[in-house]
Amino acid sequence: MADAVAVKERDIELLEETARLGAVLRSEVARRIVGQDAVVEGLLLALLANGHALLVGVPGLAKTLLVSTLAEVLEASFSRIQFTPDLMPTDITGTEVIEEDRSTGRRVFRFVQGPVFANIVLADEINRTPPKTQAALLQAMQEKIVTAGGETHRLPSPFFVLATQNPIEQEGTYPLPEAQLDRFMFELRIGYPTRAEEEQVAMQTTGEALAPVRAVASGEQLLEMQGLVRRVPVAPSVASFAVRMARATRPDAEEASVDVRRFVAWGAGPRASQFLVLGAKARAALRGEPVPSRDDVRAVAPWVLTHRIVPGFEAEAEGVSALDVIRALVEESRSWS
Repeated sequence: MADAVAVKERDIELLEETARLGAVLRSEVARRIVGQDAVVEGLLLALLANGHALLVGVPGLAKTLLVSTLAEVLEASFSRIQFTPDLMPTDITGTEVIEEDRSTGRRVFRFVQGPVFANIVLADEINRTPPKTQAALLQAMQEKIVTAGGETHRLPSPFFVLATQNPIEQEGTYPLPEAQLDRFMFELRIGYPTRAEEEQVAMQTTGEALAPVRAVASGEQLLEMQGLVRRVPVAPSVASFAVRMARATRPDAEEASVDVRRFVAWGAGPRASQFLVLGAKARAALRGEPVPSRDDVRAVAPWVLTHRIVPGFEAEAEGVSALDVIRALVEESRSWS
């Protein structure tokens, strides 16, 4: 009984520490990144929930700088992979090389780790490489391991893939397969800054050097907070709400709205329900709250669901996007009992 009380007290301390660190992390990132508060929050939630994120935005919106800055403030190893049409799977995972022992003359294979062996991996313009190479990330993202030459190599922990896509230029690109899109917990869309923010960017980035940032959290602290998120309790009614939200995106489900039946060809799978609950728990923990609410589920729903639904022909004909459908669904959910 005493041990259970001690664990509970430790979790309360961790909740307070998570909220404090969340505020400090935002503050440090803001020294370099102007605005984009929602995107920064989405990245922090994905990290706390041990998920991967897809950043979608036009060039020049500091996607790469945001990810590298986040790695700095988390004191995490960082690698950047520029995806190109000629990139090979072994360029990501690593390869085996033959080495000769000079004393014996014997030749042996040695595995040379690729850039995927880092805490935070930036997959830049992931849709510019063929599916064969894109698939090299699948095992790493799902199982946190890499298999090469019949041997399994475990990736460092924590491990996150943060990928970027340019939504405008589609010539010479390879859209991510649905199976790989489903591995990303969130799709975060980065928009243009406001005029005031852009003026601040112009002043801040044309000086001698970038603003310095300091490491405020370690990998061990992040792993501890991830464990806390898993232990955060969720009320059955909130979990049921999250499942209903995911099921409501499926046009053949009884929970589907008129708009979903009309505009959606394929809805989100069961992984969406899991990520809605995990995202809500992470959002509650980031605020220092002991339990998530329906509002937490609604807040993360566009990030979780948008890239998991496939709009139908009628949606394309009328210019209705997946995000439009999800936003309407979130508003409709406010009237659910």
